[in-house]
Amino acid sequence: MCEEKLTEDKSRNHVSRYKMREQAFFLCFESLFSDAEIDELADNAGDARDEFLSDYAISCAKGVKAEKDKIDEMISANLKAGWKINRISKVSLALLRVAVYEMLFIEDIPVSVSINEAVELSKKYTVEEDTAFINGVLGAIAKEL
Repeated sequence: MCEEKLTEDKSRNHVSRYKMREQAFFLCFESLFSDAEIDELADNAGDARDEFLSDYAISCAKGVKAEKDKIDEMISANLKAGWKINRISKVSLALLRVAVYEMLFIEDIPVSVSINEAVELSKKYTVEEDTAFINGVLGAIAKEL
């Protein structure tokens, strides 16, 4: 039993930071459609994809959920005139929330890295216009920090 737990912990946390962010993004995206707790979403994701989610991904997603109002306030304050947060696609919103959470609350990650990783993930999961939008919003937030 202990050996099984140790193996699980090692596989859970020996993935790249990019992969951890991607997992956090998945959890945040899924939470937009569910009232389930992050731990439940992570367990379900692990069962469905036969993959353990990293501790970082789970912690980050929980942080996003806990600080959602502050994060959304930062995003809203940096949208172009006439834009509201409810106009942002769910994928882009989840990516923005993860990046802003990192920028505000995780001191050992440079702001530029959070922005770059969000942009790279957006290239994979959104359309080109959304990538430019995400980069612009995060760049504006970075200037405030």
